[in-house]
Amino acid sequence: MAARDGALTGLHDPAPTADLLVQIFDPVGRPRGTGFAADPEGTLVTSHEAVDGAARLLVRAGDAVTEVTGAAITPLPRLGLALLHTRGLGGPRPLPVAAPRAVGRGAYVRIAAGGWREARVLGTTTVTYTASDGPRLLDGALELALGTAGTDALRPGGGAAGGPVLDAETGAVLGVLGTTLHTAHRTAGFALPLTGADGPLAALLARNAATVPAYGADLNLAGAARLTAAASAPRVPAARPERVPRAEVTRHLETFAARGTHRPHGAAEAPEWAEAAEGTKAAEGTEAGGAAVLALVGPPGSGRTTELAALAAHRAAGAEASPTLWLRGSDLLAADPSLSAAASRALARAAVPGGCGARTPVASGMPGTPCAEDLRPERLARVAREGGRPLLLLLDAPEEMPDASAERLPEWAAATAAWLRTTGARLILACRPEYWERLGAAFPRALLYGPGTPAGRSLPPCVALGDLSLDEARLVRARHGIPDTALAPADARHPLTLRLLAEVRAECPEPGGRPDRHEILSAHLDLVCLRVAARLTGPAHPRGTAVRRLAAHVAGQVHAAARRCLGPGQGALDEASFALLFSGGATARPGAGPGAPARAGIQVGGDWVPAVLAEGLFVRTGDSHRFAHEELGDWLQGMHLDVEAALDALVLRGASYSAASRTEWYGAARPADGPAGSPPVPPAPSVPPHRIGPVVEALLLLARDRGTAELTYQLGRLVDALEVLMPAEPLAADLRPPPGTPLWWALRLLAETLLRVPDATPYTAVLDRLARRILARYAQARPVPAELGPPLWEAVRLRAAERFDLLRRLVVTDPAPGAPGDPACPRFLDAAARLLTADPAAVQPQLTRWFEDDRPLPATPHATVATAAQALLYTHRHGALDHLTEALADSAHPRGEELLAVLAEEEPSAMRRAVERWERDERPARRAAAVRYAPRARAREAGRALPHRTSPALPAGAATR
Repeated sequence: MAARDGALTGLHDPAPTADLLVQIFDPVGRPRGTGFAADPEGTLVTSHEAVDGAARLLVRAGDAVTEVTGAAITPLPRLGLALLHTRGLGGPRPLPVAAPRAVGRGAYVRIAAGGWREARVLGTTTVTYTASDGPRLLDGALELALGTAGTDALRPGGGAAGGPVLDAETGAVLGVLGTTLHTAHRTAGFALPLTGADGPLAALLARNAATVPAYGADLNLAGAARLTAAASAPRVPAARPERVPRAEVTRHLETFAARGTHRPHGAAEAPEWAEAAEGTKAAEGTEAGGAAVLALVGPPGSGRTTELAALAAHRAAGAEASPTLWLRGSDLLAADPSLSAAASRALARAAVPGGCGARTPVASGMPGTPCAEDLRPERLARVAREGGRPLLLLLDAPEEMPDASAERLPEWAAATAAWLRTTGARLILACRPEYWERLGAAFPRALLYGPGTPAGRSLPPCVALGDLSLDEARLVRARHGIPDTALAPADARHPLTLRLLAEVRAECPEPGGRPDRHEILSAHLDLVCLRVAARLTGPAHPRGTAVRRLAAHVAGQVHAAARRCLGPGQGALDEASFALLFSGGATARPGAGPGAPARAGIQVGGDWVPAVLAEGLFVRTGDSHRFAHEELGDWLQGMHLDVEAALDALVLRGASYSAASRTEWYGAARPADGPAGSPPVPPAPSVPPHRIGPVVEALLLLARDRGTAELTYQLGRLVDALEVLMPAEPLAADLRPPPGTPLWWALRLLAETLLRVPDATPYTAVLDRLARRILARYAQARPVPAELGPPLWEAVRLRAAERFDLLRRLVVTDPAPGAPGDPACPRFLDAAARLLTADPAAVQPQLTRWFEDDRPLPATPHATVATAAQALLYTHRHGALDHLTEALADSAHPRGEELLAVLAEEEPSAMRRAVERWERDERPARRAAAVRYAPRARAREAGRALPHRTSPALPAGAATR
């Protein structure tokens, strides 16, 4: 301060409460009052008498002094209060404001008047406040019982005006002291409440509740967010900085998370995340509706946990955090009636010693401590709902529920749904499709959020998560420094594959070649085992031959762990089995024992568990251990699974197939490396449907290890089993096999394997047989499962010629619009239209081959397969007009001639270009076509009138999609 400001000695006197309070002075250094911060932005609350008539004030917090003038002073004389807006003061820490509630007579409080003093509340009364513009009556003032010293400290002009009155138990501000307040019977010991206000004060109180934690009776939104964050901390993984936002998934998550949010009364503005989410919600319309459950469904490695972690980090970011509680399926117990029980246990971990009931040491800056009542999820949900940000529970990997809990899923889901409805909380869970098929069916459908049932899946509404989009994958590769050509197309958009490849390339920057998913998983396993070995041996041993031998031994133990995970249950290792496998050399393999590390040339003893866990190969979940990457675990377990025995147990129930059946699928005798027959085996123990991963991986590895003929045979067994397993109900029946039944296993294993093979061309015989089965069932008016619908044939990796030959045969099974069943049922003609739109140059020649097929389309009256092809080519002609004219000319078919004639009339420029090309072509057919279409195209382009010619008939609805 400059000398002209006068005698400011008092302004720099030390204050024991400088970390919580500010002192307010006039420009010459005379004390006017005290204040406290109510938000992180530096907004101060004080009494009106501290600012009455002042245009300029000085505020001191610790050693910092700032000036407040003009608009930065907001007087609220009707309330006896004032707000000061400061910037750069550097403190003090904000104090929480108590929730609106009655303060009992005799309650203890602490007041800031010449230091912290204790007082008692005598009740509430109406007081008179005399400001410079006249007296006012203020209702609801707290009347305080003070000792003589306290009464002296509240004398007018002593600087106590505006000091906070704190609840002795919660540390929250109940009111603001006034020194000029009085009643007819009392002239000292009054405080004005901060509740029941509107305007600027209400907006400040809303920010206070959202940013300054309070507990106990005054639990607020910020306290709820702090408690859920503390409870989640041991579980939630760190958000990955290299993560690329996935626009579609983020849109759905934000729309759902923002549903039901609102600005608390008087709030000046909503937080940024709420505004963004409201924008997406407006775009979605009523998609969220009354939904309280969102399932993020995807296969292992698709990034389910990563997306949940990003959402949790997003909700925890900034000053105004939203209550978010992270749970895992392993947190549930078999006896839990609903999710609320697991939430209660998780919140109990956030308890702080001291609890409610202890007198809070306010002078040290402690605003209060949580108590048992705060840790009830029902109370947290109520506080969050009233604060405008409903409590969000994130449940990762519900597949990890104990077996006993999984058996009572319907009861658990019904109780959880009722709890969500009652409390207003919401749930986002991330799981495999196979698990959601069962769990989602147990929830009331009206409670589920989702854009609809995923095509080709008998799933309840959910948000599907798969591979990255082309742009997202390109950005991920760029961030990891992976060249676009470093991966096969089938793996180039898979999130986990890209991440693991980045880790491998960090150790071996130039691996060479073009590794596929199998090679990347294998390299990652080798790398992690080498890191474990290096950690076990310490820095004294570089990565030489001996360490590599130890790494090989670690890898052997990992494979032994994978074999044990194949047993009944949820695919995890109990504590004892895990400790036995990684106890310093013990192994489950015959003939190997604790001496293996010594034979490797390095003496390693003790427990390997810390090293294995530290390198992230396994994670501890509840009282068991699992592979950290579920996809890696499935792949390892698939290596040790007997495929034929598994299919017998899950699908075929011990049935054996004749040599004729084997010859039909192989085209010859079965390869010599397999048994000549499959003897019947007894049914295996019940396998949870979500444990399908190792079985699919075993089928895929079968083709890699033994050749495509072996996989063809096993897939053929599944196709043949469908005819026996599928019922013969009328077409209107909804064929949705219960999860875990033989039909369910046959359908899912067949579809998943065909979709996962990098090239389905070697399995054309399987697809051909499957198409014949579908056509036969359609001819008999029998239902066909959704798993065998158009999405399968559209997504399987085939050459265009084979794909469109199969689509041509199956298009006659399309249901008519409005037919019984699901009105949004996907159709083969729609699949053909999408493929045509995506790559017109490649698809147009394939559709011209449909011109020979005059079978009627039952779904479209008066149309045939041939006319449908014409309509598709005509409707989507603008994608590649020049290619279309060439494809039609190549077809040499009357229907192609018809379409060329229409193009000559409607697309004269394109036909003129085609004529110019054909006139220079040496092929006689092309020159003849140039002669036929040149006059019409040139005349039309010149604007001369031509006889009207109609366009090809368009099948209703389908070709225009």
